Amino acid sequence: MPYSTAFGDHFYCREDGRAECAYVFLDGNGLPGRWAEGGEFVIGELGFGTGLNFCETLRQWKAFNRPASARLHFISFELYPMERDSIAKALGRWPLLDAERDALTARWPDSPEGTVALNFDENVRLSVVCGPARQNIEASARLFDAWYLDGFAPSRNPDMWSLDIMQALHEHTSKHGTFATYAAAGFVRRNLQGAGFEVLRRPGFAGKREMLYGTKRP
Repeated sequence: MPYSTAFGDHFYCREDGRAECAYVFLDGNGLPGRWAEGGEFVIGELGFGTGLNFCETLRQWKAFNRPASARLHFISFELYPMERDSIAKALGRWPLLDAERDALTARWPDSPEGTVALNFDENVRLSVVCGPARQNIEASARLFDAWYLDGFAPSRNPDMWSLDIMQALHEHTSKHGTFATYAAAGFVRRNLQGAGFEVLRRPGFAGKREMLYGTKRP
C-alpha cells in the first residue's frame, strides 16, 4: 500500500483503488460511453502516482467497442514521479491490470523528468508532465475533454485544490468537458464553482459520504 511521506497520505483508497477509479473517474466522467463518438479524446489527470488510473482507463479502453477513428491521449500532471519498481509493486495488487502494468513499466524511463511521452499503440498515448501542476496546465496548448482530479486529500495537499488550479483547469477544458473527483470538501466544491464548473454530488465509493462531478458551464 504505497504511502507518500511528503503529503502524509496513501496513494489510493485502501478498500480497492482500482474499483474506486472505475466508479469515481470513469463513471463520473461518463466513460467509456463518450468514446463512442470517435475522434481524439483527451483526459487530464492531477497526480499520476502509481499509474493506477491510467492502467484502469487503458483496460476499459481496450475492452470497449469503440470506432476505429477513436484515439486516447491521457495527460497527467505529477510533481514527484515514482520509479519503475515502485509502480510495478503498487500495481501488482490487481491481477486484472497485469497486462496494462507490464506495458506501462516496460516503457517507463529510469529517471522520469520533463514530459514523459509514451505510445502504447497507434491510438493510445500517455504524457506525464513532471513538475508543478498549475504552471504546466497553464502552459499547455491542449483542451481536455475529461479531468480526473486525484491529488492527495485536500486536508493534506490544499494547494492542489486551490482556486488558481481550478481556474486553469476550466480554461483548458473543452466546450462540453467534464470532471470527477473523490473529494467533497466544501472549499473544493466552492473553488470548482468559482472557476466556472457546474458541480454535482453523488454518494462516494465504499461508504464515503459524497464525491463531486460536473461539467464546464458555457
